[in-house]
Amino acid sequence: MRSPAFLFSIAIVAIVASSCRPIGPPGGGSDSIVNTWNRGSSSSGGSYSGNVPVTTGSSNASASGVSSSSFYRQINVRRDMVPRGTMGRKVVRPMRPRYITIHSTQNWTADAAKHAQALKNGALRAPKRTGGNRIGFLIWHFTVDQKVAIQHMPTNEQGEHADFDGPGNNYSIGIEMCENRGNSREATLERTAKLAAYLMKQNGIPISNVVPHYHWPRHGCHPENKNCPWFLLDNGRPGSKWRAFQGKINYYYKQLE
Repeated sequence: MRSPAFLFSIAIVAIVASSCRPIGPPGGGSDSIVNTWNRGSSSSGGSYSGNVPVTTGSSNASASGVSSSSFYRQINVRRDMVPRGTMGRKVVRPMRPRYITIHSTQNWTADAAKHAQALKNGALRAPKRTGGNRIGFLIWHFTVDQKVAIQHMPTNEQGEHADFDGPGNNYSIGIEMCENRGNSREATLERTAKLAAYLMKQNGIPISNVVPHYHWPRHGCHPENKNCPWFLLDNGRPGSKWRAFQGKINYYYKQLE
């Protein structure tokens, strides 16, 4: 039997992911107070030290390229799929991915494994409605924490994580970053950057098409553009933090053969 604490954490995920209301960082403060790139790392509320070089220009890749298989092992991807025909995969819609959408869970108690369990159990529901969620469940492709990246569905299937029946769901791979207490944000960002770089390589996706959830307007919601992932946005919008994270992804992408 699942504990009350676990059920509460799952309920928080469902509310955050499906709500039209803006959700901010703990305490309701502006995310601009978190300098994600220039401070040392810490646990859950920690920041990113940026000790891997950031490359945003068009310089050549490292002379010693890394094979995709070796790079994939570094990411530590574990497949824990929602069974086809059930829960968030009860309706399977084929997809040729053109984008990668980066989210943060805004759930302070659940790691990647708990999110995988919730998705398989159908605990993450959303109201099914015309112009809104199409299946009554939430689902995305990967959840990342400090130790692992768990895959929940194939990358050639549409998820329900971004903008209802819009291009964010129809054409993008969804990655959720965990924010549970005790989880290293620095390590989670590193693993997410590597995963995004690998997916770019595998699917021919350019860095310009790696976007925050904010990128996709949710029509009928106020505001339409969600403050997500909040710790990579500047005052709720993409700015220097997001560009630096894209540079991080591009750095890893250029290492791939």
